[in-house]
Amino acid sequence: MRIGLFGGTFDPVHLGHLRAAESAREALSLELVAFLPSAMPPHRATSSSAEDRLEMTRLATAPNPCFATWDAELRREGPSYTVDTVAALLGARPQDSFVLLVGADSWPEMPGWREPERLFALVEVAVAERPGAPTLALAPPFASARGVRHVQGPGLAISATAVRERVRRGLSVRYLVPDAVAEYIGERGLYR
Repeated sequence: MRIGLFGGTFDPVHLGHLRAAESAREALSLELVAFLPSAMPPHRATSSSAEDRLEMTRLATAPNPCFATWDAELRREGPSYTVDTVAALLGARPQDSFVLLVGADSWPEMPGWREPERLFALVEVAVAERPGAPTLALAPPFASARGVRHVQGPGLAISATAVRERVRRGLSVRYLVPDAVAEYIGERGLYR
């Protein structure tokens, strides 16, 4: 099976994430896009627990049979390093092929990730456009890279930061996150 791996804090998951995943699924002929909420992101703080972010991502992906939410990073101790997750999945699922999906805003940061040369040697990378992010050259940063693809598609200018701020201010997040996610945020009192 050809699977897209889409990691992130998903704090909260929003329609921009879902649209980027769907664009990647179509453009790259993916059979499945696996969302991988990070347990302990090494490069940023989170506003909600890993368990809440996992559940919101499950709620968001459930309606699409080509999307899944995996808890691989929550089952490991320590920081959630993408290279460790990819290596573990390659070992556990040798029959599958993987493409790592990243947003255009994350692409420039990747050389600073843990063991980036090894990561690029392990898996093909696809960079999804993001409204407001500059269009970047997508040459592989390392000679050992398996390849870098550009994913075009209708991007949605939504950020998790803006969603959290709206909740904090008591404003609606309808049409920014799936309804089930908005309900979960309200029920759990997240981001207030």
